[in-house]
Amino acid sequence: MKKIFSIFMVLLTSISLLAGCTNESVEEKEQSNNEQSQKLVIYSGRKEQFVLPLIEKFEQETGIKVELLSGKSSQYAQKIIEEKNNPQADLLIANDAGVMEYLRLQGVLAPNDSKELEKIPANFKSEDGSWVGVSARSRVLMYNKDLISEEEMPKSILDLADPKYKGQFAITKASSEAMVSHIAAIRSIYGDDKTIEFIKGMLANEPLILEGHTDIRKAVGAGEVKFGLVNNYYFHLQLEEEKDNNVGVIYPDQGENEMGTFVNVAGVALIKGAPNEENAKKFIEFLLRDEQQEMFAFDSKETPVLPHIKTLDYAKKINEYKVMEKPLSNLGSVWEDTLNLMEKAGYVD
Repeated sequence: MKKIFSIFMVLLTSISLLAGCTNESVEEKEQSNNEQSQKLVIYSGRKEQFVLPLIEKFEQETGIKVELLSGKSSQYAQKIIEEKNNPQADLLIANDAGVMEYLRLQGVLAPNDSKELEKIPANFKSEDGSWVGVSARSRVLMYNKDLISEEEMPKSILDLADPKYKGQFAITKASSEAMVSHIAAIRSIYGDDKTIEFIKGMLANEPLILEGHTDIRKAVGAGEVKFGLVNNYYFHLQLEEEKDNNVGVIYPDQGENEMGTFVNVAGVALIKGAPNEENAKKFIEFLLRDEQQEMFAFDSKETPVLPHIKTLDYAKKINEYKVMEKPLSNLGSVWEDTLNLMEKAGYVD
């Protein structure tokens, strides 16, 4: 009997220890799952100063902790493709629709049927909702009013190939994401041959090729060149400078038979297999609410994709000028090799 009792006590102790371990394991797993449910990882190609206020507001409203990793949209696009079998992020915030649509065509984005996406115009989002534009960035010709009049300015982007403007304007280097997408848009309308002809003509006019749009707006403001090709918010930024702010703007290609101003978008894309997909969808819906749209417009000085959203006093609303009608989703199929076409035409860094 003593022996049986001893065996019984050993078994009882073992069961108690096992139960304790099991309970501890369950608790740890529940804690881990809870931490995971309160997390969101974002790759971002935008400057942190424009993204952080929105993220902080989202964290306060939801309790979801956001990990933000910032860099270039194109670099993160390649990273997302490399990680497709083991996604490490939930969302990509990009400066460029071409990048996002390219990723969709590569099969690394997930469809999103959120009702909040329905209010965004079709040409500013993908067909399956996997990416959506949050703010618009129109390609404009900003000019120095002391050096050239509005009447003398080019009225079409294609006029940059007109010899009468030789040595008078500035553009970015070839690898600028904004320039690549702009050339891709021109290519989607006019085809390769005419696009190459345009690029060659533009380069023959010996433009001042600068690192980025900030350099261009400052060069125009200071009178180093008469005008430059920039995204419209750089014009808004120059207007706010204490000096060198006597600048004007042309929204090009507004004629009846012209293509309209090319409008790209900064947007957000849902990564396929996102570890925190529900939180990612919550963040997208959060970004598309009117109050965030307005916050985005005032902080970044870009144009809201919805015309009823309040914006800067000197900024045109999206319905106040003719916009290129082709959906931005058309850019994905030509985006990848547009740099090759530009190189073929002699436009390289």
